[in-house]
Amino acid sequence: MIDKPKFDVAAMRDKTLARPTWLQVGAGNIFRIFVAGLQQDLLDAGLADTGIIVYEAYDEEIIEKAFKPFDNRTLGVTLRADGSLEKREIASIADAFAGDTARLYGIIAAPSLQMISIIITEKGYAVDPANICASPQAAATTIEQVTAGLLARFNAQAAPLALVTMDNFAENGTQLAQAIRTVAESWEKAGLVSREFIEYLGKQAYPWTMIDKITPRPSPEVAKMLAADGYNATEITETAKHTFVASFVNAESAQYLIIEDNFPNGRPPLERAGAYMTDRETVKKTDQMKVCACLNPLHTILAVSGMLLGYPTIWQCMEDARLVKLIKKSAQEALPVVENPGIIDPEDFLNTVLTERFPNPFIPDQPVRIACDTSQKVPVRFGVAMQERMKTGIPTGDLEAAPLFVALWLRYLMGKDDNGNPIEVSPDPRLPEAFKALEGLAFGGIVDLAPMLSDATTFGVSLYDAGLGEKITALFAELASAPGAVGKMLDKLYG
Repeated sequence: MIDKPKFDVAAMRDKTLARPTWLQVGAGNIFRIFVAGLQQDLLDAGLADTGIIVYEAYDEEIIEKAFKPFDNRTLGVTLRADGSLEKREIASIADAFAGDTARLYGIIAAPSLQMISIIITEKGYAVDPANICASPQAAATTIEQVTAGLLARFNAQAAPLALVTMDNFAENGTQLAQAIRTVAESWEKAGLVSREFIEYLGKQAYPWTMIDKITPRPSPEVAKMLAADGYNATEITETAKHTFVASFVNAESAQYLIIEDNFPNGRPPLERAGAYMTDRETVKKTDQMKVCACLNPLHTILAVSGMLLGYPTIWQCMEDARLVKLIKKSAQEALPVVENPGIIDPEDFLNTVLTERFPNPFIPDQPVRIACDTSQKVPVRFGVAMQERMKTGIPTGDLEAAPLFVALWLRYLMGKDDNGNPIEVSPDPRLPEAFKALEGLAFGGIVDLAPMLSDATTFGVSLYDAGLGEKITALFAELASAPGAVGKMLDKLYG
């Protein structure tokens, strides 16, 4: 049975298009099942009468393959640990489009617009001043297009609004603000925008957030279960940019959204749908708890280890007692620099991750997906905890799990599993630049790790300053000495 919308979808769409209040940039799966689901809750309860307009700047095929054929509706499939499926038709998206920047800028300029939420992954916020487009009219990247839209809003003399990034990295709202300002200041230097526009950008709100819901790629196994229940739109498509989409999105039941309550032009009552609306300090503490200690670092460790050991899913990684001990050790090392946020207890959160979320055999999350863009994740998932230790005087040189993870990651970048068979390393924008020396390295080969380990861009700190450079070098040499060395080291340390 599919839970259907309890509101008039056509009326909602008419009101939204006439008076847009919420623009979502980024049409990914976590948005479709979680964030859009929150607005559906409000619409179902009569607490909202407008929906969300979605714009995709990076992968236009998502709109063509996963939105238009299904009338902008998503079948949200919750995968419970007992194997049962909870199915819900999510229809809170009033419209979805890609490529039409004139329309995008018109929506951003609308006085009724209250918020722009953004989910584009960490790498989407990396702005290189040397490569910014020449003018607002030529805006190409997501951040450039959002900035150009804000210029249209400025020219329309519309009130400030909230730009709400829901991507997982520390102080994400501040990072978004800095990325937008970098683009705008480049245009100002070229004489294309005024200083008043730069000042206007400073009047926007950039709330910090923390979002958490494990949302794997659409699963063929879930597709089969849906087909057995009589649901026929089960095709899974990979776009040219390697995004996996379908009419359905499958995810775990656990979900958290914590948002700094800073919305100068109003907002939907998201707290009535289960989001936590709070202050910046609480968001920071919750984010550090999850991203730097209790979930994301553990996910990354399992992903890299799983690729080396040949485990196709995260739940199968959790059946390896050695890896469970390793991620528990990682959390134990990070928790001393995590403050209790009050709204969520770190120990309870961690226990749920270890005993319910990661081991759920019906969440087909894959190491190959989580290992994508690891170089963009490491500075936050591991570097922040090391930075905090160094600031507060807690020793870093005696860390065990963090240096082992780094060594395992570098070993993985050789492109061979623990049996010596070739594996395809997940996409990562810094691999050709910073880690070329590891690609195809032979077992027992000699490589100078010092340039990599001293690079604070990768790790948040120089690992030599943290007292870990030599330790990681020795661990890597052992892991890369011969086939089977990864398993032998895990046996030695956690067997």
